[in-house]
Amino acid sequence: QVRLVESGGDLAQPGGSLRLSCAVFRSSFSIYTMGWYRQAPGKQRELVAGFTSDGNTNYADSVKGRFTISTDNALNTMYLQMNSLKPEDTAVYYCKARLTSIGGGRYDYWGQGTQVTVSS
Repeated sequence: QVRLVESGGDLAQPGGSLRLSCAVFRSSFSIYTMGWYRQAPGKQRELVAGFTSDGNTNYADSVKGRFTISTDNALNTMYLQMNSLKPEDTAVYYCKARLTSIGGGRYDYWGQGTQVTVSS
């Protein structure tokens, strides 16, 4: 009923760019917040970029000025444009959505992750 499907992960050179996509299949749920997270080997999952409940964006300090989060008009697809990639951006990237049901309950959903590797 609810699925998040990421795509776009790849091998990129330092200084290169990638664009990640997250298709949100959410049935009758509405979106409360959503964002991109990443987890590098041996590290905790961290927020990379996200939309707040009032539509504002926030970014991790490490990606400010390099990454841009966006959505399509219908909020069915979320994107992460990643420019000026660095080796330290290497991680599995996950999209997450906090959805609101018709009954008012809020639930978190995660995608399966997509691998981004930055290396020469």
